[in-house]
Amino acid sequence: MTASFSSGEDSAALVSHRAVVWSPDYLSYRWSADHPMNPTRLELTMSLARSLGILEGVELLRPAAASDADLLRIHTPAYVEAVKQAGHSATSGVLGADAPHGLGTEDNPVFPQMHEASAILAGGSLAAAQEIAAGRTRRAVSIGGGMHHAMPDWASGFCVYNDVAIAISWLLDHGFDRIAYIDVDAHHGDGVQHAFAHDPRVLTISLHQHPATLWPNTGWSSEVGEGSGEGTAVNLPVLPGTVDALWLRGFHAVVPGALASFRPQIVISQCGVDSHREDPLADLALTVDGQRAAFLAMRDLADRYAEGRWLAVGGGGYGLVRVVPRAWTHLIAAALDREIDTGRAVPEAWQERAHALAPSVDLPDTMGDGGEVDYLPWDGPGGTPETGVPSIDRALTRIDSAVIATRRACFPLLGLDPEDPRD
Repeated sequence: MTASFSSGEDSAALVSHRAVVWSPDYLSYRWSADHPMNPTRLELTMSLARSLGILEGVELLRPAAASDADLLRIHTPAYVEAVKQAGHSATSGVLGADAPHGLGTEDNPVFPQMHEASAILAGGSLAAAQEIAAGRTRRAVSIGGGMHHAMPDWASGFCVYNDVAIAISWLLDHGFDRIAYIDVDAHHGDGVQHAFAHDPRVLTISLHQHPATLWPNTGWSSEVGEGSGEGTAVNLPVLPGTVDALWLRGFHAVVPGALASFRPQIVISQCGVDSHREDPLADLALTVDGQRAAFLAMRDLADRYAEGRWLAVGGGGYGLVRVVPRAWTHLIAAALDREIDTGRAVPEAWQERAHALAPSVDLPDTMGDGGEVDYLPWDGPGGTPETGVPSIDRALTRIDSAVIATRRACFPLLGLDPEDPRD
């Protein structure tokens, strides 16, 4: 097929400044046959990107596994050794709620070669960071990354090694001292926030479903960082049912101002797509269209504030066939400046492949869901518009309440006026 893209940039010049990190070994990160995080979603994403011609002329960067020294940037020696032993033991599956280091719980069952599979995901995000740091690329994307819940000595939320935190730590040791991390997963980016809560060089921003309604039950607006890092954690919790236009209203009311104040040298985006209305593990109501708008916004913010340096990784997303492949194909396309219209038809060849893998799934026909991504910009306290439709007015009031709570908690610490929509 012939691919058509919105960018007029010369293809050879374009791909020389972009990197797509991929390894077939990403598919070995498979917890169990019935676990919700299934690597089929990654395989179908790359297949869809190829079918649409997005990867034409792009040489994929194949990463090496992260070394023990890199893993120890974030994780304890005892934990890394426990992961190795668990993956090489004769016992696999669920060991019980009291499993050591969280290895063997229902969320994180033991599986063969667990260390090797997890280290290659971490290696992918690290390779992306190294490409940007070396100046070989301005943008890099690795959909296998985004394991943002992993703690120093604990597997958590389907995450073994915290690849993003490892990459950030490496960047801090290689010339970067202002790193902005934006997490749009439905679940709070707790592991990354924990890793850098005391570090003023790292700004962590997380937009997620309200912690009173979703695990890990953290990410309240009052969480703003600790000690010398106070003011460099920003959390915007949104209520279940939040749709594209309201989510984007909240995003643009908080994220651009925080970045403008922080002046990052690089923007790192965790692009989990379990915020989709069909996701079985969360309760937000975004569409693929809204998720695409979020990716483009983060890319544009990196262009505006970080000289174009943008590292994007995957994360959550359990609509394995209908949602994740389309959303992350849009992410790859955004990184390559090869945006795809959401009305574009899904290629028949991809549908045939997806049907063979998931014959019971009703496959999407187009690259979008017809979502409404136009939003009303936030214009300060008391500025919530009234549409006359009670349900919409209540939803606007709720998102604005979340916005002002977040801004009042952290904007003064960033030198910003929480009441002024210009900040």
